[in-house]
Amino acid sequence: MEAARTLVAPVLGRFGTVTLVRKIAAEILYASGDPLSAASLFEQAARRLPTDRAVAVGLVASYAALNRAGDARRSAAVLPEHVDVRLALAWSELVALGGDRDRGSGLVADIAKDSDLARSAERVAMHHALEAIVAAQTHDRDGVRAKLRTAEASATKLRAGDRAFLGYLGGVALREAGLIDDARATFALAMDASPESIGAALARRERANLG
Repeated sequence: MEAARTLVAPVLGRFGTVTLVRKIAAEILYASGDPLSAASLFEQAARRLPTDRAVAVGLVASYAALNRAGDARRSAAVLPEHVDVRLALAWSELVALGGDRDRGSGLVADIAKDSDLARSAERVAMHHALEAIVAAQTHDRDGVRAKLRTAEASATKLRAGDRAFLGYLGGVALREAGLIDDARATFALAMDASPESIGAALARRERANLG
């Protein structure tokens, strides 16, 4: 992550008007915990690549990370049926400020029926973690723990950055369920899994908010 970030600045400085460079730089900046810069670059790339899957997903995820549910919703409207866009939008609706929790719950339920979900271990794990957040928001602590156990069963197959993001979502679910000590510990595990990743950055923010 650190090496990638180091390379981004000079490349942007020299080729910053090239759409592909903006897209790649945005992906790197988002993955390394800078969703604000990523969102700006994704927006620029979207003007030339309005239906690009990676750009659409990156925009929705960046705005979800920034707690800007309205912008995430707007960005998702470009490719509303794509499973990765829907997963990112569900995250935003369930967690971000101004999110529509009922809409998020509905998205999570609908995504479970999407045949593309099972094609990726990352998607499956994220979906289970989102199900845990839905369970938490209905005060179902047993459901939270069961869904997180299912999500964690896939964690060994994931890259460190993905494990960190999964830990962040798990911490949110535990916090929403009122299990504050467990949430704090889970956020800490996410931070340790991949310290310079977006998952760790989000976990660090949420853990600090717990006091």
